[in-house]
Order: sequence, then C-alpha cells, then structure tokens
Amino acid sequence: MTSYLFTPPAVQSLAIRGKTERFPINRLFFVGRNYHAHAVEMGKPVDKTVERPFYFTKAPQTLTHSGATVAYPPETKNYHFEMEMVVAIGKAGFRVSQENAHDVIYGYAAGLDMTRRDLQLVARDKGRPWDLGKDVEQSSVCTEIVPMEGQIIDKGAIALEVNGETKQSSDVDKLIWNVREIIADLSLFYHLQPGDLIYTGTPEGVNAVQPGDTITGRVEGVTEVALTIGAAE
Repeated sequence: MTSYLFTPPAVQSLAIRGKTERFPINRLFFVGRNYHAHAVEMGKPVDKTVERPFYFTKAPQTLTHSGATVAYPPETKNYHFEMEMVVAIGKAGFRVSQENAHDVIYGYAAGLDMTRRDLQLVARDKGRPWDLGKDVEQSSVCTEIVPMEGQIIDKGAIALEVNGETKQSSDVDKLIWNVREIIADLSLFYHLQPGDLIYTGTPEGVNAVQPGDTITGRVEGVTEVALTIGAAE
C-alpha cells in the first residue's frame, strides 16, 4: 500500500441524472471565443475561414457544483460570468473524425466559466498565459451530467440571468465551431479520455457580478445551472 506524506485530494466528480454512479472528472477543456458576437464584444473577431479553434484548460480542482455559493475571488474587481454548454466525454478518442465525433460523447451539462476579466485582459494584451484570469478557484461551475450517449446537440436556446435579469440569450446553433468540429479538432492535440469535460464557449453579454448576486442559466434540452456569489474573502 502506498504511503503519502499527506492525504491526496479526492477525485472530482459530478452526479449523473438517473444513476447512482458518479462521473469522475479527468480534465477540463474550454473553447475560447466560439460565438461571433462574444468574439466581437471581446475585441477579437473570429474568421473561421483562416482560423482554428483555440483552447485553454483549468485544473479539475476548480470544479464547483451547480447551486453552490462561492466567495468573490481575491485580486479582481471585474469578475465575469460566461454561460456554456458542456460536453462530457465517455470514451477514449484520438484523431476522431467529425463523422464519428458522436461516438465519444457520454452526455451534456450546463456550466459557467467564471473569469477574473481584468487579469485575463492584462495577460492577453501582454502575451502572457491566462491562468490568473481563468484558472480561478471554484470557477468551473457544472451541473449534473445528463446522459445522451452518441447524441449531437446542434441547436437549442442558451441563456443566463443575474438576479432574474436576462444577460445572455443565444442559441447553440450560433457556435462558430460546432460539437463535431470541436471534438475532431481537440482530439488532434489530445488523446480524449472518459471524464474529460469540454466547455464549448459562451455567447455575448458577459459581464461582472458582485457579492450577493445570484446567477441562473440554462441550455435547452439539457438542464439549468445556478450559482450565488458570496462575500469577498
């Protein structure tokens, strides 16, 4: 039996709708600027004819369950919400074709990519990594996994409200790179594994939240996500 100096972190996992087993988390992938209107509001329009998707990752330890209350994070004055559809990978896949992308899908979820926007933009403008802006403790919010094995979601409303006021409202059919394209491209760089989550991008309307705010969001045909912003630490 292996002896450790201290107790290793527990395996991160999510509930699975209709099952007693839980979905163990391997890696968290995020697609950057994957809705045209959001790319424009970020000042970085995307031309799909000459560009490929780009990605960033967050540590699995940043995973936070929907419905939680999280502290307003340190060292930021501009903490943003980003509503996203999440793809849960259930089978290993490397160099997966678009035609076979559905084979590696286990299900879907609704998620939030919470972001220290001020730190992200400083890093972006200086050509530095985004980690301090994106890889934020408790910032990868996700619902239970809804099993939809082999299914491709290519349309459906995606929306978010803060304190009941609509802030984001779009449709998954506006993804620049759709689910098939994302899986095919990402699997050129990584051997996708069961337990990987892919946050597929956020629509326009991202904005800041404050302590005491309540966020609610949904992906049509999947589920709803919720988060409350607590006091700053």
